[in-house]
Amino acid sequence: MKRAAFFGIGMGLWLAAPSVSHAETYEIAAGDDIEAAIAMLQAGDELVLGGGMYVVTELFTVDLVGSEAQPILIRAKDGEVPHVHRPDANQNIVDINAQWVTFEGIEWSGGSAGIRISASEHLTISNCEVHSTNDVAVRANDGGVTYEALHITGNEIHDTGNTGEGMYLGCNDNGCRLANSVIERNWVHHTNGPTITQGDGIELKEGSYGNIIRDNVIHDTNYPCILTYSAVGNGEANIIEGNAMWNCGDHAIQSAADSVIRNNIILSANASGISLQPHQSGAPTNIVVVNNTIVVPGSRAINISGAVGPVTIANNAVYSEAGPAIMVGGDLGQVDIVSNVGLGGMSGGRGGYVDGDLVADFVDAGFHGGTPNDVFPAAGALQGTGNAEYAPETDFNGLPINDPPDVGAYAYGPDGNPGWVLQAGFKEFPDIDGGDTDGDTAGGTDGDTSGGDEGSTGGGESGGGVDDSNGSGGAGSDSGVDASGGEASSGPDADGSQEDDGCGCRTDGGSAPLGAFALVMLGALTRRQRPALSLIHI
Repeated sequence: MKRAAFFGIGMGLWLAAPSVSHAETYEIAAGDDIEAAIAMLQAGDELVLGGGMYVVTELFTVDLVGSEAQPILIRAKDGEVPHVHRPDANQNIVDINAQWVTFEGIEWSGGSAGIRISASEHLTISNCEVHSTNDVAVRANDGGVTYEALHITGNEIHDTGNTGEGMYLGCNDNGCRLANSVIERNWVHHTNGPTITQGDGIELKEGSYGNIIRDNVIHDTNYPCILTYSAVGNGEANIIEGNAMWNCGDHAIQSAADSVIRNNIILSANASGISLQPHQSGAPTNIVVVNNTIVVPGSRAINISGAVGPVTIANNAVYSEAGPAIMVGGDLGQVDIVSNVGLGGMSGGRGGYVDGDLVADFVDAGFHGGTPNDVFPAAGALQGTGNAEYAPETDFNGLPINDPPDVGAYAYGPDGNPGWVLQAGFKEFPDIDGGDTDGDTAGGTDGDTSGGDEGSTGGGESGGGVDDSNGSGGAGSDSGVDASGGEASSGPDADGSQEDDGCGCRTDGGSAPLGAFALVMLGALTRRQRPALSLIHI
């Protein structure tokens, strides 16, 4: 190990001052002992990893404490890609217990779980790649823990195995929870391999609250692309905003309660585009679904079942080839449907929906279920027909909405889409202020809950994966659900972490206030240009 010359770096992703000086800066190369190098770090230190392979063959635990004034940074060397690999599929790559620590620009592969997060606060996983794991890619589900202010951003996550979630955040039945965290600008894909038993893209478990799931690109999953549960009164609703999804193996977005779902684009799902339905202790209430664009073959665009409290469905472009566009069940008096346009009609609801025409209403949309697919609105039924009371301030591109507002995720413009073209890769943003093309947008969205449509036969997970002697181990396996979508939970893993019980949803076929951390984070984030690969080096 060698000591590098000291230098300060910009810390736009942290909530500290714009520039943070590190106490000491160290540099290691492939072949050095990465665990020993990390273990020696103190508050304010920086560790720079040179490119190449770091093979981990024993328990790899990170236990670090920085502070807001002196965070710890572990990052890739500029222009290089350090690759941490775990050959043993029964051991996690790394177990992280950290406060005010950032991992930046590192490739992680192999192992059981990729990155297992133990009791952590103000932990950032940024611009990394996690892939080829034998189980979940990123998990934060230790029993009894409240994970505060995690920031998982700009990562490529793909090709998982076994239960295979891209991100598994929180525990069943409020056994642990994620709070006031930001999950944004990630690219999660191919959690649907031949060994996958579940394979959600991003799963946010019951009791989690105040989180933002924003501007992610998620496709080719085995279970829902985004799955959230009820906050069960722990705190503010979750926000699901500005995400692009297709080839979702179940619903694209599924939520039980306590969510704001807005400005998302959904091109295909094996079940419904957005499904609001009972799961665990939650049932649809305190949900707002606004200004989403859903163009799906062979399924419902929006499904609401078992509503027990206020649900608002407004300004959505809902086009279903097989229909209905909107299907409503439960207490109809609780469901407010306003200014939606689509194809496939409405079942169970009243008012608030008019038929459109797929060809006429979009630039070049189709029911083929993937990209390329130009669902930017044409002049016509979607233009200026939204309800201003429910419209967000910005659209899918992060640009101001029109007055009067349009229906769907985009703000109409006569010159076509000024922003990112839907495609596999990271979402980027239009250059509207002389900056780069992938800046952050304000706002957020609520999470959704899991559980299946009525008559769904898929299973929830049990804690079948037992940790090995290193304290690692995967999440559990399916154990069945009842017909209403409830899960059969079977207890924690042998190491005390909550098991992954999955969504239990396989089928045959105005925003809440943000937590203080999220508000500060939105102000502190800076616009940065993303290179072709997922890795960004400071």
